[in-house]
Parts: sequence; C-alpha cells; structure tokens
Amino acid sequence: MKFSFGLFFVIAIGFAQTPRFSDADRKEKLMRMVPQADALFEKYFAERQVPGLVYGIVVDQEVVHVKSFGISNTSTKAAVGPETMFRIASMTKSFTALAVLKLRDAGKLSLDDAVSRWVPEIGGMAYPTKDTAPLTVRQLLTHGAGFPEDNPWGDRQLAIPDREMARWLDQGIPFSTPPDSSYEYSNYGFALLGRIIAKASGQSYEQYLTREILRPLGLKTATLEPTKNHALGYGRRDGKLFEIPSLAHGSFGAMGGLVINANELGRYVAFHLAAEPARDDAEAGPVKRSSVREMQRQWRTSAFSATRLDADTELRASASGYGYGLSVTRDCRFSRVVAHGGGLPGFGSYMMWLPEYGVGMFAMANLTYAGPAAPMREAMELMAQAGALKPRELPVSPILTSTQAALIQIWNQWSDAGMDLIAADNLYLDQPRASIAAGLAELKKKYTGCSPDGELKPENWLRGEFGLACKEGAVKVSFTLAPTKVPKVQALRFSSVGRPTEALLGIAAARAAESPYGRCSVGEAVSGDGADSASFKLACRNGEALMSLRNSKATFSRAPGQACTP
Repeated sequence: MKFSFGLFFVIAIGFAQTPRFSDADRKEKLMRMVPQADALFEKYFAERQVPGLVYGIVVDQEVVHVKSFGISNTSTKAAVGPETMFRIASMTKSFTALAVLKLRDAGKLSLDDAVSRWVPEIGGMAYPTKDTAPLTVRQLLTHGAGFPEDNPWGDRQLAIPDREMARWLDQGIPFSTPPDSSYEYSNYGFALLGRIIAKASGQSYEQYLTREILRPLGLKTATLEPTKNHALGYGRRDGKLFEIPSLAHGSFGAMGGLVINANELGRYVAFHLAAEPARDDAEAGPVKRSSVREMQRQWRTSAFSATRLDADTELRASASGYGYGLSVTRDCRFSRVVAHGGGLPGFGSYMMWLPEYGVGMFAMANLTYAGPAAPMREAMELMAQAGALKPRELPVSPILTSTQAALIQIWNQWSDAGMDLIAADNLYLDQPRASIAAGLAELKKKYTGCSPDGELKPENWLRGEFGLACKEGAVKVSFTLAPTKVPKVQALRFSSVGRPTEALLGIAAARAAESPYGRCSVGEAVSGDGADSASFKLACRNGEALMSLRNSKATFSRAPGQACTP
C-alpha cells in the first residue's frame, strides 16, 4: 500500500500513548511466587523472634495476598491477622505529605511558603548563618531543613501536647547543617508539617487527616490513637520480651502516629500504585494522581553507593533520595523503588513498591525497629529472576507510526518532495538532502530485497527505531522528531547491519568468553559490516551487554537500559 504523505499532517496533537503491561500471564506468574515469599517472611519471623508479623502483596489496585505469623499479645495469645492494628511509625510521613499536597492543590498553601507563615515561632529563630534563606514547606517535606537527625529522640516525643511544642519552638531549634545543603532525616520537621496542616485547614491535624485522606481512601479504621484491636508493642532485653506501652497522639503524631491494619495498608499501597502511569482516566481522589506521582519522585539526594556481593558478581550501583514523605531509590535491578520504613519502641514496619511494574509489598511487626525490609527486597529479587516482574511497555504513538511509513516509502522510492514534507527545519542544515539521498542510494546497492522487520521500538512518544530485513543483512532506521506542532524529523540515521560471516561468528563466540559480565552467549548482530566488524548483543550471567568486534579485537559495554557495570 502506498503511503499518503497527506496523512502526516493529520497527526498534529494527541500522539500520547499510555504504557501498559503486555504479558497476559503477568498476575499468574506473580502468584506462583507467593509460597517463596511466605517462606522468606516465615524465616525472618523465626530468626528475629518477632512476637507477631503480617505482610502482604499488592498487584496494581488489588491486595492479592496477606499472610500473618505469631501473636499480637503475649498475655492473651491473640493471633495476628489481617485486621490486627499496628502502629506504623514513620510510614505516617507519607500520609502527612498527602495532606500537605491536598492543601496545596486546593490553593490553601504553597510548598515554597516560608514555614514562618504558618508557624510564627520559626520567624524569630536564629539561623546558622546570616545568609540563610527562610525555611520552606518543601524543605520540611524532603528532610532538607538542616535540623539534626533525631530518630531516637523523636520516637519518644509522639504524645507531647501542642503547648509544650510551642514552648520548644520559642526556645529555637538547633541546626546540624545549613538549610537546603544536604539530606538529614528529621521527625521534628514532619511534626512542624502537622502544625502547618492544622493552621492551613482550620482543623486539627487528626481531624483533617481523618476526614480528607483516611476515610476518602476507604481506610475505615485507621486512626492516630491505639485501639482495642491493636497489637501490643514489645522490646527484648537480656533475651526476654517486655511490653512497651503505646503513646497517645500528640504534636509529633504527624511524623509517626498512625495505627492501621494490613488490609487497609494494602489498600493504601494500591492507591499509590494506581497513580502510575499518567493517563486520561477520571480522578478517583482524594489527592490528584499527578500529586501522588510528585511524591514518588526523588527531590533530594541522600546517598550513592556501589557494591559487589562477591568477586564473581556485577557491581551494583544505587542512588537513594527522598521524595515527599517517601524514600526513592534507583538501582541496577529496578529503575525506581519507592519505599518507607517505620520504627518506634515496640514496632517495626516497611512498605515498598515498584511504580513501573505495578507491584508492591508491605509488612508490620510488633517488635522494636523490626522493620521487615530484607525479606521484602529478597522476594522482589526472586520475582524478577523468575521473570514475574516486567515493566509496562510504551505503545507506538501514531506520529511515530506515520513517520515510519513515510521513511519506508522514501527507502523504497526516493522523493525530494516526500523528504521535504517530513523534515524539520534543522535536518538539512545538519544533513543536506543530497547527502541523505546519496547515503541511501549507497546502502541500497549493498542491501537488496529489504522489507520492514518486526515492530517499531519507541523510546518515547517522539523517538523510535525500526529495522529492514534484507538479503544481505539488515538496515536499522532511527529517528527523533522535533518539538513542533506537527512533529517532524530532526535527526535521522540509516545504518547497516551486515550478516556476520561464519568466521566472525566464531571469533565472537571466543571473545564472549572474555567478557567481564561473566559467562555470555552471543545474540543478534546490531551493527557493523558483518565481515571485519560487528556489534553483538550478549546475554550474560551478570546482565545484558554489548560486544563490539573490529579486526578480531573485542570491547564490551552495557546494553541500553542496563544500569549496572561488570
């Protein structure tokens, strides 16, 4: 079918496509991993000697599995179950961040407001340097206010009354670093956010959180006060358990006071997963999806690390940071891991989800600081190794499809007018039209009988590549569209992929054994003339890689999208 260049003008806007999961058996594969996840948490429960523990798995917007172990009360021996309430400590911070964003979206406050606008006592506080700018709401949300890390101290302040906190504020808060210069975890900062929420909403923090966040989310029993069905908190000293009385809700409740059960915490994780991807669906609330996604972006870097489990494994890099009430990490296995732990005397909890994969987990325990992060990470790793975790895939946008059709037509039969129609105004300045035509003519002498091979691979809505299968090998076509009303081609490349000779394939197999990525098998050729040079995809023990051969000499590099090095 001959392509009509007139179609190109039809697609001026509306080319956005929503990423989606393409594996029809995705949920079934994930559910097959449940017994292994159960075993990991059972091992953790036994080895840490936790009185009681409950964990769950969330897929998309559904809690698909909840498993509990042990007891919630050593006196009554009451078993932990999905309805048992646990205090989740600092995981409360993400709920507080949601409340701040809801007020921001309603125009009641700005994240760039000076804290002193809402907490007047801050206005008279002495800053560490004369050139310090006023503290902002955003700095509190991202642990960037310069307040000292205060986990042991802050954990004990949960119940202090507002008047006591006001007295502390009048006395001032010491700084450990200049504001906005680094990341330092501050419970005090989130306690201030609780005061800001109360002032901006005209309600107490507890009232606003309950009415505007918890109940609209369908969290019918979540509360800031311990309840009849809550697990008692325990510590261990000299090998023996002892009960730790629960503190009442007070001025520091916004940093760590929430009490919730597994069913409702799973619903909350599902709410966060439902914010991805960006799309046109109706909003379900109570906070806009775009604001929930905003929480899950890394706004302040906290650490970068590179570790190797042993000499034979790859180097794994990890960049950690904080969003709004949530920690956000990018590492070798996953592009983004959103998580938060919670620890108070008597309790430990953790929640983690992979936004691009639509999978999350959560766990709560009634032992001091027994946050079950380790079995959660291990379970996610096993899911990935088993092929149960696959990210959403981006469908090809209509503008990429129409551009591909135009480029195929130009390959089949060159047309100055056709090329002019799809070229952005910069293209011929970078690649003269005559040069593009001459390059294609030269390629067509070497590669004959070419036809489209496979689907176009989109990198985003305005960039992609596709292949042409030919008798002598293949031609790869990559292009990028310009940010104009009708996106046209701003960059274009036709590159040859010659069919490797038997001799070159033999050299490739031998050189693959030298790969720093561990044992590798040679995959398809992706560039080169196939006689003296070629680049091959490698499937290696330590991930995917690329090997480039030239005159029998091999060089190795990471494959596109791979985050780790050998």
